[in-house]
Amino acid sequence: MKWNGWLGSRVLLVLCIGTALTGCAVGPDYRRPEAPKAQAYAPIPSSETTSAASGPGGEAQRLVTSMDIPGQWWTLFHSEPLNALIDDALKHNADVEAAHAALQVAWENVYAQRGAYFPSVSAGLNPTRQDVAKDLASPASSGASLYSLTTAQVSVSYAPDLWGGTRRQVESAVAQANAQRFQLEATYLTLTSNLVNAAIQEASLREQIKATQEIVSAQTQILDTLRRQQALGDVAESAVATQVAALEQSRATLPPLEKQLAQQRDLLAALSGRTPDASIDATFELAALQLPTELPLSLPAQLVEQRPDVREADEQLHAASAGIGVAVANRLPNVQINATLGSAAEKTSSLFTAGTGFWSLGGNITQPLFDGGSLKHKQRAAEAGYRQAAAQYRSTVLGAVQNVADVLHAIRSDADTLVAAERAERAASRSLEIARHQLSLGDISQSVMLAAELAWQQSIIALAQARAARFADTVALFQAVGGGWWHRDDTAEVSKAE
Repeated sequence: MKWNGWLGSRVLLVLCIGTALTGCAVGPDYRRPEAPKAQAYAPIPSSETTSAASGPGGEAQRLVTSMDIPGQWWTLFHSEPLNALIDDALKHNADVEAAHAALQVAWENVYAQRGAYFPSVSAGLNPTRQDVAKDLASPASSGASLYSLTTAQVSVSYAPDLWGGTRRQVESAVAQANAQRFQLEATYLTLTSNLVNAAIQEASLREQIKATQEIVSAQTQILDTLRRQQALGDVAESAVATQVAALEQSRATLPPLEKQLAQQRDLLAALSGRTPDASIDATFELAALQLPTELPLSLPAQLVEQRPDVREADEQLHAASAGIGVAVANRLPNVQINATLGSAAEKTSSLFTAGTGFWSLGGNITQPLFDGGSLKHKQRAAEAGYRQAAAQYRSTVLGAVQNVADVLHAIRSDADTLVAAERAERAASRSLEIARHQLSLGDISQSVMLAAELAWQQSIIALAQARAARFADTVALFQAVGGGWWHRDDTAEVSKAE
């Protein structure tokens, strides 16, 4: 027996029959929703250049339409400690690791689902020892009632994808894997944005703590002066009591600031995959951060391509569309082709010799007739799921556009706020300079001069907060327009399906 030719011809026959029976895929072919037609983020377009101030974070910023975004957008702040911290966090953050694993799970499920395109082939060897009743004819060629039988066979089973149900299942699995990919991109973007914001907040808190400590020192000096004047009878006790209250109120603001700073350090440790007891070498000051002067402005039509959350919603909608095809295919006739090729002999050494071979080839067609409406309602559920995913996609797009619009408003407002805070600081500084000069001439008391110094330190706190807000909203804009994930080269390539 020419076993190889016999086996190959039968398997080829099964494949040819399956290919001939395969038809087109039922259900809707997915089409991405149209991009928003809006050309701006406000009824009246605003200026593309913000106000400028001096000092850290005071540069004028220009919005550049369709500006490309680097994958490592945080490097635009020109802080080497920040760059090093983010590089380390991307390697050790648990959320990033989990997202990578989830992406691998999704693609392995795709590859597993693709296996349904091909026949299922299995081989078996079944040795038996049998004793047939003497009143019955022995099936063995020797006629013996007690005999051994060894059977070796290859079984082929194939379900032709007549209606495209398998293809729709694979299509849905690929869409879900792509959605998981964009979840990974969103995880990266969230992590890097949180790290930069935590660094900015730390820098702001350090300035506020420093200014508050100066305020406490100035108020302590004022109190000492008033107490000396009270001892001489020049100041009433009520003035001293008022100053004590002011000093204690300033002191009371220090512990919350120090608590926030400690919590920011804990946050930086957690985001970089460390426990709070682990030390982080990097510390941040606003003066060490450089504000990007050119900011990306993506139109809404570009935004839907750049935002990971919108792309994920798009892939979920695609998966829901393919699910309709799967549900429709399950209601149509199913064809199963089975083939068996083998050899059976009383002696193992006689297997595959002439006269020991057997084969069978058969088909099975099944058409659901009655299932209590189960398949019908599953199709309706799939159609409703598609409508749900479509509504969620529209909601995600609107939320993305609103997010960018809100951040643009905040950036313009931040610039104006910073200019006003800087003017207030300059005015307070000038007032302090005059007070110090008057004190040297004996025109005013030391307490008046220290009050002017207090006002100046308070203006420094407001200025630090205004600068930090501008940095933070700049980060928010990079995050809102997608963060340049399409250019990111700090991670290994993710798997893609062709």
